[in-house]
Parts: sequence; C-alpha cells; structure tokens
Amino acid sequence: MTISICLIVKNEEKHLPRCLDSLKDIGDEVVIVDTGSSDGTKKAAEKYTSRIYDFKWIDDFAAARNYAFSKCSCDYIYSADADEIIDMENRDKFLKLKETLDPSTEIVQFLYTNQLEYNTAYNFDRELRPKLYKRLRSFVWEGEVHEQVRLAPVILDSDIEIIHKPGSLHSGRDFEIFRRIISNKGELEPRLLDMYMRELAVSGSDSDFVTASEYISAALEQESDADRLKDELYTMMRACRISSDREGFMKYALRALALGEVTSETAFELGEYYRMTGDEKEAGIWYYNAAHETEPSLDHRYHDEYPLRFLNNGK
Repeated sequence: MTISICLIVKNEEKHLPRCLDSLKDIGDEVVIVDTGSSDGTKKAAEKYTSRIYDFKWIDDFAAARNYAFSKCSCDYIYSADADEIIDMENRDKFLKLKETLDPSTEIVQFLYTNQLEYNTAYNFDRELRPKLYKRLRSFVWEGEVHEQVRLAPVILDSDIEIIHKPGSLHSGRDFEIFRRIISNKGELEPRLLDMYMRELAVSGSDSDFVTASEYISAALEQESDADRLKDELYTMMRACRISSDREGFMKYALRALALGEVTSETAFELGEYYRMTGDEKEAGIWYYNAAHETEPSLDHRYHDEYPLRFLNNGK
C-alpha cells in the first residue's frame, strides 16, 4: 500500500522538521496545508515536499483537514500533527504495518502518548486514536439474506505509539473558537461542550470561566446526561466563586452534592471556597475528599497535585 503523510500547520517552523524526520521513508508523499503561518513553516516544509497548499483559516479545523485530505492521492492517509513524533521502535512497527496491513482495513488506531506531561486536556497518558485512514472506502454488502451494506468501518487497533510533544497549549485559541461557535450557532454539540469544560479546567483563566458561565448555566438547565451535568455544575461553582457570588456558588454546590457521586473537581472547589472564607479546617476536609475519596472527571490534577499541595503544605 501507499501512504500520504498529511498535516495542517500554522507557525510550526520549530516542530515540523522533527515530526517529518521521524516519519522518513514511511510516506510515499507528504501533503502540507498551511493555514496562515507568519514564520518559516512553509520554507521548512519545502525541504520535504513540493505539495504545499494554502487554506484560508475560517476557525474550522474540520474544514482544513477535509481540504488537506482532498489533496492526498495514496491508498491511505496518515493524519499527523507537527508536535508529534514517532521513535525508532515505533517507526519500525509502522513500516511493518505498511507491508502487512489487510487492505480491507479502513482505519488504524495508534496509541497517543505523553499527554499528562504537558497538561493537555486529558486525564490519561495513553489512548487509542484513529490516525491512518483508507482514502477511498469500498461499500460491502453483508448477510446471506436481508443483506445490507456494512456501515461501520473496519478498524485495527495497533500498538504503534505516537509521542505528543507540544511546544505550548492552544487553549486560548480554542476558547475563542468555542465562543464564536456559540455566537454563530447558539450552542455547542455535546462533544465540543465536553471539550470546552475540560479545557477550562485544565488551563482556563478566571476571566475564561466568567465568560463561559452564561452559556454553561443555560446548558445545564437543559442537561440530560448525568456525567456532563457534574462538569457543568463544577464549572458554575468555580465561576461563581471567582465572581464572589456566594449564593450562586452554594446553589450549584448543593445540586452537585445531591447527584451523589462527587467529582474531585467539585470537592476541590469546595475546599477553595472554604479556604477563601478562612475556614481552614473545612477546607482541609474537602481537599482530603478531592485527593482520597473521589475521582477526577476533567483534570487529574484536582485529584492529586492541587489538593495535596494544600494538605502537605497547608497552602
């Protein structure tokens, strides 16, 4: 089979060569789509490929990736990001996969690693992610009788590891995109709402929480998913504490406690509230709950680093 190495990039002059060097000899073509770089990204890309295209940024990563995929011509497309690398061991596995992959496979998932080191918006260090896609999908009929076209793709879970090494977080950019989606469409689809709250918990500033609170407060009144409701209530607790809205804080805190299964984020936020009111003993109880009696939903640091900082040092 043949493989297109495909990336969308912006101001990745520093990271792009590292990524493409790690993929040397794996791809049969390299396709780079630049979304508006102001540094030497395109010049760096020229050392690896002549297939460099411009895409006017419209705050839509899906649109950019669709355009990039449309420029690929090989059997499979490997969708890479400039801040990823593949080490020698996994590069050899990738080359072996290229030789042996069953052509009926439509998606190959790789292990995405190194998440926690950079405080990305995930609570886990390794996860399977779809990275290699068959460019042209074949429709196959199944069933000896009452036959139907197979709709689910054929997916292979590989043990190939991708190392994520970002130079910085992109949450500020993402927050602006979330706000524009809300402004233009009036709502976020559930998956994006989950990511919005996760990125707030990981790297949101006080002003980011306050800005988000108007939308989150309206969303939680319509929420039917119990897990998402816990995250919405935590987000509102923090926004109210930041805004010194004690009545609002207690309203959302009581609703969170009434759900039964308290998250580490909610317990930690109660600790922060009581610490700010000067009740160190009550704060300690909730910090202990965050560290030892609950599980995190949005950011693992609310289960270990943050409450333990207070419990170990009293600060």
